[in-house]
Amino acid sequence: MGLGAATPAVKRRALTRAALAVTIAAGLALTGACGTGGGGGGDGDLTVGVLLPGGGASRFGRFDRPLLEKQLERQCPACPAPTIAATSDPAVQRQQLESLITRQVDVLILAAVDPQLLRPSVEAAHRAGIPVVAYDRLAQGPISGYVTFDGATVGRLQGEALLKALGTKAAGARIVMMNGATTDPNAGWFKRGALSVLDGKVRIGKSYDTVGWRPENAFADMTRAIAALGADHIDGVLAANDSLAGAVVAALKAAGAGPPPPITGQDADLPAVRRIVKGDQYMTVYKPFEPAAAAAAKMAIALGRGETAGSLATRTVGNGTTEDIPAVLLPSVPVTVGDIKGTLVKDGMYTIGQICTPALRSACAEAGLTG
Repeated sequence: MGLGAATPAVKRRALTRAALAVTIAAGLALTGACGTGGGGGGDGDLTVGVLLPGGGASRFGRFDRPLLEKQLERQCPACPAPTIAATSDPAVQRQQLESLITRQVDVLILAAVDPQLLRPSVEAAHRAGIPVVAYDRLAQGPISGYVTFDGATVGRLQGEALLKALGTKAAGARIVMMNGATTDPNAGWFKRGALSVLDGKVRIGKSYDTVGWRPENAFADMTRAIAALGADHIDGVLAANDSLAGAVVAALKAAGAGPPPPITGQDADLPAVRRIVKGDQYMTVYKPFEPAAAAAAKMAIALGRGETAGSLATRTVGNGTTEDIPAVLLPSVPVTVGDIKGTLVKDGMYTIGQICTPALRSACAEAGLTG
């Protein structure tokens, strides 16, 4: 992609932002983001802001951030490096978003911590002529595109895996559901997908919506479930992601329970993969992040040039405030211990050396994770 003249849509957006810049700057706090804004020109000054709900050791820090950086550079080599900020605090993320509006970026990629809290800021971006691509999580407000994994499929894969693990004991089995945060639309999507498989097949002893997706809250909820049901009377746990699964395992161990029942997960976090090898967690859902990052980058660049995202979408969705949002929904892959080598290792997500710590060498050998 070389330098080119600004499209009429981009020019109009730049004029809109210039007119609003003083108002926005006066009313919004500036924290948490860095970098310089663009100005709606050709590819050479197309600026992208990226806001993620976690960094560091989270999947967003380990995988999404570097992949988004790589894909944006690959698809628009003349563009400046994106401005990226990460936080798990919704109030801080709102400040980061408002800062990027003030800096007049051309387009935003947003994985919202709290879509409801971020809605006024998304509306402010829209007024400023800045398109927003919702990434992984469906944001509220007038977003211009959405890239994620099919949440119904994720939940269905978890439910199917749990039934498979329970086998002939599924009829009458009692499970605990450890769902995600009600503030995240994906959590309800996962839950509905799982229930589409589990309803009428198992008994749901307890079901929790984990505040903030925080492991400490899941640990407290699982501790309550154990006290109410008894550790020996929990036949399986539908945990919506790997962080929650880890909290479930920790709560069972703290209660002095025996070998854990089948526990699901999502994201293929490294600690979860090790738990699967060890036998503490039954499965995870692997979501190949590179196709998601590539689709988000492509959509953001198109929107930043003043083009539409409709031609890139595989379907449309609504978010309760906006209808017919162009969306790309990607497939996911269930992973149990026998699948690790043929999926996560084969795709280069982890090496066998990263998975197989000294304490897991025997279990890894049994699982065929050698070489």
